[in-house]
Amino acid sequence: MDRIEIRGLRAFGRHGVLESEKAKGQTFVIDLALELDLSRPASTDLLADTVDYGRLAERVAGVVTGTHYDLIEALASRLAELALEEPAVRAVTVRVGKPEAPMDVQVDDVAVVLRRHREPVQ
Repeated sequence: MDRIEIRGLRAFGRHGVLESEKAKGQTFVIDLALELDLSRPASTDLLADTVDYGRLAERVAGVVTGTHYDLIEALASRLAELALEEPAVRAVTVRVGKPEAPMDVQVDDVAVVLRRHREPVQ
């Protein structure tokens, strides 16, 4: 399966279980890997035959900035649902990174990665 990848999308949000995370907010880093067949848009050269990844990136950023989840697992799941709303997308892998996660040890990043796929039509 072919892929379109959006990497390193940064958006400010207020996700977390701690009140300080909700009040202060932090930057989240999102990666999406969309699985789809790109043979048609490769031959037609038409945006209508693929995913408008600019528009999708804006929608993803809107969810990060405009909603609240206690867990980044829930945020990642919502972003996967959003990507699967695109008719051409068959599956998506979403990574939500939280590089400013409040922890007592130093880490570069904490992330949730999940993969979701479109249910086959019966």
